[in-house]
Amino acid sequence: MKKTSRGATTATLASIVALALAYAGDAAAQARRDAPGPVPQRVVPHAAPAAAAPATPAAPAASPAAPNVVTSSADVQGFRSARFGMSENDVRAAIARDFGLKGDAVRADVNKTEQTHILSVKVPEVLPGGGTADVSYVFGFKSKTLIQVGLSWSKAIDDKTTPEQLFSNATMLRTHFMSAGYKPDTVATNMPINGGLLMFRGSDANDRTTLLILQGTMAQGENEQRVLTPTGLLLFYIADAKTPDVYRLPPGSF
Repeated sequence: MKKTSRGATTATLASIVALALAYAGDAAAQARRDAPGPVPQRVVPHAAPAAAAPATPAAPAASPAAPNVVTSSADVQGFRSARFGMSENDVRAAIARDFGLKGDAVRADVNKTEQTHILSVKVPEVLPGGGTADVSYVFGFKSKTLIQVGLSWSKAIDDKTTPEQLFSNATMLRTHFMSAGYKPDTVATNMPINGGLLMFRGSDANDRTTLLILQGTMAQGENEQRVLTPTGLLLFYIADAKTPDVYRLPPGSF
């Protein structure tokens, strides 16, 4: 992940795509059958929790504020009124409509490695009860249009954020995505990765991908289970995880 000077989290598409494609086919099916569930129901900061049982998903609640709510099958088009393929001006207008933010409240940045342009805003309660999130909009190297939206929650973004709140946010979103109709052969959950857990990964019928990553520190709990103390939560909507519109060195140039 790349940390900008202004504190907004902007992940490189290369690293996100690697996660998006890491658990396909048989691996995803195995994950659904044998998900280890190393995250405890109750997360205690800086200490091993008393119980290390897997989380029990709550019944999904219909909420107008929930991201990308669908009734039959997943349709990942972006986030709120910002849609993949929009220009920067169109996304700025969408940010103003969705959150009432414009001018200096919208931060601009550049990913120099991938030569993509990024707009970021801080939004309180983008997820009900979830605290302030940093929402970033990434524009492609060639197309100059929206190719990715990322949301991040952490104590660095909102000092009131707690590990319990991060885990609650992750569980709420995972439950929502699990019932949203993503293609079954693309779905993976509760997969340990470097620095945390891949809580959810799935693609819609057009191969647009959603990733939910709970970051944190692992410790050995009871019954040989690893226990995660959350430090951050990342949510990505990606237009094209297989061939992202980012700068790459031309073949044969080195």
